[in-house]
Amino acid sequence: MIVEIKNINKTFGNNHVLRGISLTVEHGEILSLIGPSGAGKTTLLRTINWLEKPDSGSVTVDGAQVETASASHAGIHRLRSKSSMVFQQYNLFRNKTALQNITESLVVVKKIPQAEAEERGLLFLRSVGMEDKANEYPSRLSGGQQQRIGIARALAVDPKVMLFDEPTSSLDPEWVSEVLDVIKRIACQGMTMILVSHEMNFVRDVSSRVILMDRGCLIEDGPPAQIFDNPKEERTRQFLQKNHTYEVVW
Repeated sequence: MIVEIKNINKTFGNNHVLRGISLTVEHGEILSLIGPSGAGKTTLLRTINWLEKPDSGSVTVDGAQVETASASHAGIHRLRSKSSMVFQQYNLFRNKTALQNITESLVVVKKIPQAEAEERGLLFLRSVGMEDKANEYPSRLSGGQQQRIGIARALAVDPKVMLFDEPTSSLDPEWVSEVLDVIKRIACQGMTMILVSHEMNFVRDVSSRVILMDRGCLIEDGPPAQIFDNPKEERTRQFLQKNHTYEVVW
């Protein structure tokens, strides 16, 4: 077990977004969170590295635990050092090149010497097919290229878990497949991943486990074959029938 979430609750005003969520993730597991918009998927993902502070509960990643009631800056920093997030909107520094976007955290946070950071940055740009764009600024790159840089940046800090928040939702259709292909390659290397996505065919193909969320609750949890071919919960059936990117066969 590398991730453990216990009794996470989160509200925004009168909206109870997460309702006592508890789950575990094993080493090397690829867990996908699916469900309608507003189900709480992104909020749950963001609580794992404390980008969103829960109202109650605890999160543990690779032995680093933070309890809501006793969270400290040092504890949160240690928790965050265990994972990397790939965002919907890329979140690249617009005034830095592709390579500089990767080396920034290596030099400032990891305290890696500049030359070593650049060597490492080029290695990870190469791993996502972007080495030839090392000196380009984000404004000169397509959405798919920017997202691949975001993935390289996330990989470069040597995370124990990678978190993907709708990594293709902001892309034009022509760039979606290239980003999904990169994620598949990472998955094949044994990286533990938690993914939020509306790409149902991709979720079925890449995941070892799928959870349907709705209204802040975990509705159904199982392997892709169960979730997509033989769902136990009526709410799961309803969601899949309404999702036009997946051909329902039952």
